[in-house]
Amino acid sequence: MCSDSARGAAGRVPVLLDAVAVTRCRRRVHLEHDPNVPKDERLPTDAGTRQRIVDAAEHRRDVAERLRAVHRGAHWVTVPEGVPAAERVAATVAALEAGAAYVCGAVLPPDTEGGRRGGAELLVRTGAGYVPVIVVRHKISDPGTASNPVYTTPFGDLDPDNARLDPARKLRSQPRDQLRLAHLWELLRVTGHAEPDRSRGGVIGMETDVTVWHDLDAATFPGGLSAREEYGRRFADRFAVASAAAHEEEPLAQPSRILECRSCPWWSLCERELLAARDVSLVVRGDDAVELRRAGITTVDELAALDPSGAQPALLNGNDPAHLIALAQAWLGGHSVVRKVDALRVQRADVEVDVDMESYSDRGAYLWGALLGGADVGLRHGYHAFSTWDPLPTEDEARSFAEFWAWFSDVRARAARQGLSFRAYCYNARAENRWLLSSAERFAGLPGVPEIAEVKSFVESEEWVDLFRTVSDSFLCVRGKGLKVVAPLAGFSWRDPDASGEASMQWYREAVGMTGEAPDVAQRDRLMRYNEDDVRATAALREWMSGSAMTEIPHMRDL
Repeated sequence: MCSDSARGAAGRVPVLLDAVAVTRCRRRVHLEHDPNVPKDERLPTDAGTRQRIVDAAEHRRDVAERLRAVHRGAHWVTVPEGVPAAERVAATVAALEAGAAYVCGAVLPPDTEGGRRGGAELLVRTGAGYVPVIVVRHKISDPGTASNPVYTTPFGDLDPDNARLDPARKLRSQPRDQLRLAHLWELLRVTGHAEPDRSRGGVIGMETDVTVWHDLDAATFPGGLSAREEYGRRFADRFAVASAAAHEEEPLAQPSRILECRSCPWWSLCERELLAARDVSLVVRGDDAVELRRAGITTVDELAALDPSGAQPALLNGNDPAHLIALAQAWLGGHSVVRKVDALRVQRADVEVDVDMESYSDRGAYLWGALLGGADVGLRHGYHAFSTWDPLPTEDEARSFAEFWAWFSDVRARAARQGLSFRAYCYNARAENRWLLSSAERFAGLPGVPEIAEVKSFVESEEWVDLFRTVSDSFLCVRGKGLKVVAPLAGFSWRDPDASGEASMQWYREAVGMTGEAPDVAQRDRLMRYNEDDVRATAALREWMSGSAMTEIPHMRDL
């Protein structure tokens, strides 16, 4: 769906937007098109993002090679990489006009009137035109059934007319994929090569088992909007923001702290502006900050000055207004954490095990670490690691997981035989639960791998404690609730100054030789220390919450 507002402004402002703009922060779109913003304000891309870009490029190349092999002999055109953009556009146009069956690595002519530019991993010719197919490095579906029908073709079948309802598959929510397809469809329409009577596109995901086909005119977005309608709405907004910035007009997007800020290259600039304005989003993020501004509360000071017992804004996304006020008061008082409960309650047991898992992207979990403490059950107290250093994906992952589960089950059984209570702890169980359950499913039937029902019974039991939930229930955290934010309050510090989830991805690549160099054993040791520190951090946090935290952390009513 074309944006009239975009067309109206395109003639006076040289703005061309990629598809990513419609899912990007409005302020970031402004900053990237404002000629007055110093380029040195932009932070360099972090190592984790750079690695994801490399991994995504490798994934796209692998899929392209496999598809070309399947369609050997067909009129397949690969647009060359590493040449000027104009040459890639010319090669794409020539292939389309020649009626190529498949155009790989296509770069479409920019839509200077509509303000769009972009390319597709693959354009597929149908009887009436071309459809875009994109290749992404994330999961696009899961086993199961869903109310919304999922239409797929097997990998290698790129004919959307062959798509059939997949009863054993449910769609993952990935709106960015559908919005990018809508963007590409508009570019195809402008060139005269889109299917004239319908708009559709395909996605090949991380699993590369199927192509999921989307009807871009179906009502799949909130409010009954189709992907094209939602795309048109978002694109018109982002185009207006970018055009105002490029034309040095009054900005249409002001800074406000959201989740995306964590990885935004412009965060240092926005943070300075927010601190200078004492903006309310410094303590209340996202939609909550928007609602407060609508109520006339724009600064941390104004929020902190409200009377919790008086007339307050309506509950915001389930948040208690008194908690929002306390967050603001804590920020003003220099407190990173305040209690919201009169007494801290941490589930404890005679035998305690702290668990942390390390995974690499969606390829698998290569390390299970556990810290055994509490009563003596005849096993060595301290850190235990169960790992595979074969590059993921590998069946050796089943062995390391089975060894971890056997040790873990032995601890539980020994505690039960001695009449001792048992609990295991992690920080944010979503990741551990994912790999516990998926490991049992993927490696079912291999030696030592437990039944899915056995794992599911454990993760749903009271023996499995998510300390992140305990922290969330007990504290208001001004700077976030991540383990590396909260554990230092308990006096804990990581031995590696560069310890982070993002850094561990690069360490892993070097540890298993994915960089093209020989495997680096020192990086394996580094990952072990990192994992050990993570489990020791959860143990330290639990001990602190069971002891001195009550006197060290003020209650919100005492601010």
